[in-house]
Amino acid sequence: MNTGKKKRIAILCSTALLAIAAAGCGNSGKNSGEGASQTAATESAATSGPPATLTVEVFDRGVQGQPDLNNNMWTKYVNEKFGKPNNAIVKYVSVPRSQEIDKLNVLMAAGEAPDISFTYDGTTVTRYAKSKGIYTLDELLEEHGQQLKSYLGEKVLSYGKYEGKQVSIPGKRTLLAWNGMFIRKDWLDKLGMPVPTNKDELYNTLVAFRDKNPGNVDHVIPWATAAAGMNYTFGNLIQSFWGPMTEEEFVTTTNWLKPGHKDAFKWLNKLYHEKLISPDFALDKTTKQADADVTNGKVGFYAANWDYPLSQKIREPLKQNVPEANYVPVDTFKNDEGKYLKEVYNENGIFSFIPKSSKNAELAIKYLNWMAEPEVMFFLQFGEEGVNHKLVDGIPHGIAQTGEKMQTSNLNMDYTPIVNGAELGDTEKNVRTYAAALASGDKSYEKLATDSYKINTTDGYSSFNYGVPNEANIKYGKTLGDMNKQMIDRLIVAKPAEFDALYDKLVKEYMDAGGQAVQDENVKNYRAAQAKNK
Repeated sequence: MNTGKKKRIAILCSTALLAIAAAGCGNSGKNSGEGASQTAATESAATSGPPATLTVEVFDRGVQGQPDLNNNMWTKYVNEKFGKPNNAIVKYVSVPRSQEIDKLNVLMAAGEAPDISFTYDGTTVTRYAKSKGIYTLDELLEEHGQQLKSYLGEKVLSYGKYEGKQVSIPGKRTLLAWNGMFIRKDWLDKLGMPVPTNKDELYNTLVAFRDKNPGNVDHVIPWATAAAGMNYTFGNLIQSFWGPMTEEEFVTTTNWLKPGHKDAFKWLNKLYHEKLISPDFALDKTTKQADADVTNGKVGFYAANWDYPLSQKIREPLKQNVPEANYVPVDTFKNDEGKYLKEVYNENGIFSFIPKSSKNAELAIKYLNWMAEPEVMFFLQFGEEGVNHKLVDGIPHGIAQTGEKMQTSNLNMDYTPIVNGAELGDTEKNVRTYAAALASGDKSYEKLATDSYKINTTDGYSSFNYGVPNEANIKYGKTLGDMNKQMIDRLIVAKPAEFDALYDKLVKEYMDAGGQAVQDENVKNYRAAQAKNK
């Protein structure tokens, strides 16, 4: 399989689409790009007369003790440094993080969405663009967003285009790692075993964990996992079984039909029946049980987000319960080509856009452009030295605050939509900063983070950017996503003698329920994109 030479390519992903009332999304019948530079934005950006009010979305994450999201240290800085020079007042409109799509749809339908709105759901933005409910931004960016364009770059900006037009401003994702795998090094040391580097070695290690129980715990769990779709994953196990494919096949074929995919699940089925993975994983739909097993020292190996061991819900209770536990990142699923193929994030993060109901489009772009200034971005992410952070070897280490100086999201991401992740201009520094923010400056966790990031971006690939929405996925995505989770759980626990028949039956049902339509449209869109690039 020659994936190492391929362009960035994709696993088909299913995303839920919530319908919007497109009729309320515009204030005229013009195309979304028409008149953008002729709106009242010119007046609102004027330096004389009454100040304009620029409304900006901010997520309300329900953090305990959080300050007023429209009146705190960060909003005051914005209004002082950007608002006053531009004769503007920046007002923040809070939207519950857990309900952001529902709330956004209502605001868009009513013509009341903030001048700068955002969402992580690119499909929703595409629907808004398709219904001509948002501005195209090419002219505005050219005139007022040169610094923003320079910071983001063409690759990141390309994820915010629809029919060749810029309809949103994607945030720049500074850290691309996604899943990771972690093993108890202290257990390996007790058994005199090396860190596994392939499937066979991992299998032997899991058997040793089961049979020799190096942690001397009740109900040892060699490999902890949870119900499909939760934080616990299978790492890059599935990809390691995939056989040779052309780039088109790799990009467009549903995973269930990729060569070797069935063998991967048959291997997981074998592990389950040999009591090498969590016995009741399919019932753990919140990861509460898997988290408890890890933090109580019962687990030898697990796969989850690349930074999961740094999370407070894992790090602190594990340290208290099992001080000697030492999880290290590991890369153990090598394919036939000797690659450790794994999916990573695309370069883009959250999508910011300007609704057609906005009268401040020009000012909105100026605001995002201002945010791209290095000193502005640094302050919004890290605050004031000695107050919000201290510098340790050039790396900002956060100082916890309460009240108006508190950050309600990691690195203040809800006030910095043009960037997802720490931005110090260097990937290693970004990783160390991110680790410091999560682990309160613990050097061992900084090393764990840098090692994990390096491992989990090696041989990485990200999803293929077709440049157009897959209409079949919009129609069937929610159904297919739900089916996908159920299929994974059922196949792993199936009786071995019934596995092959069940796999074929479930895959046929999946393809009949919309999988074939999604795959066919992927082929069409891929070929169109390739023809356009010739």
